[in-house]
Amino acid sequence: MTDMAQAVRLARVDLTLVFRNRTALVNAVLLPLLIAGALASTDIGGGTAGIPATQYLMTGMMAFILIFATFMNLAGFYAGRREELVLKRLLGGPTSKAAILGGSALGATVVYVGQVVILCALMAAVMGTGAPADIPLLLLGALLGAAFFSLLAMAVSGLSSTGEMAQIATLPVVLLLVGGSPVMVPQEILPQALRTVIEFLPMTPIVEIMRTAYLGLDYIGAGHEPLGLLDRWAAALPSLGILAAWIAVAALLARAFFRWDPRRG
Repeated sequence: MTDMAQAVRLARVDLTLVFRNRTALVNAVLLPLLIAGALASTDIGGGTAGIPATQYLMTGMMAFILIFATFMNLAGFYAGRREELVLKRLLGGPTSKAAILGGSALGATVVYVGQVVILCALMAAVMGTGAPADIPLLLLGALLGAAFFSLLAMAVSGLSSTGEMAQIATLPVVLLLVGGSPVMVPQEILPQALRTVIEFLPMTPIVEIMRTAYLGLDYIGAGHEPLGLLDRWAAALPSLGILAAWIAVAALLARAFFRWDPRRG
């Protein structure tokens, strides 16, 4: 059996466990959707960065909900399985390390992509935005964002003694990444020095790729003009480059800190 087939098989098992575990179901699947639903149904009024404020927030939420399934939940999942010796038992079988880690990451990514689909449907139904302007670019941003946070979850899990501690350890990272990104607050209202720093934080390119893909607008520029297909991808290219660099950094951190052996006992 190939690594991909093994990863898919493990992802199917992980998805079954998530939907049977009420805590994981609420925290990783339902809570982000409830938050997004509350925002979508609230008439904030006004405009942000040249577009309706609610649309700006909802497109930011598409990136924000990454932290639930593919970071916080996955970090606790890896650490908990390690301490329960599940990872060691899997290593003793025919499954490769890449398939073991990739299977869990794939399951979390499936949950996240499903949430993005639901958010797109919610925006179309409640706000009348229609379909995303560029579905392939939106999907690419979602998958690259999931890859980054999955790798970061591996690194955090290796520094934590339990699954619960791993989820707690993700909170400072979340505050830094979300607080310093245009999820809710447009960069154009910030001081130039702060904007320069924020542009290179990993959450910012994820938000910008997905927002550009959904709205199809040059929301960063002064004109906020609709972009054609090639222009959308050209506008997203710098963000894709920054995100690719952060994925490489996260991969190095995961390789350095992830543990297969229990930290306790």
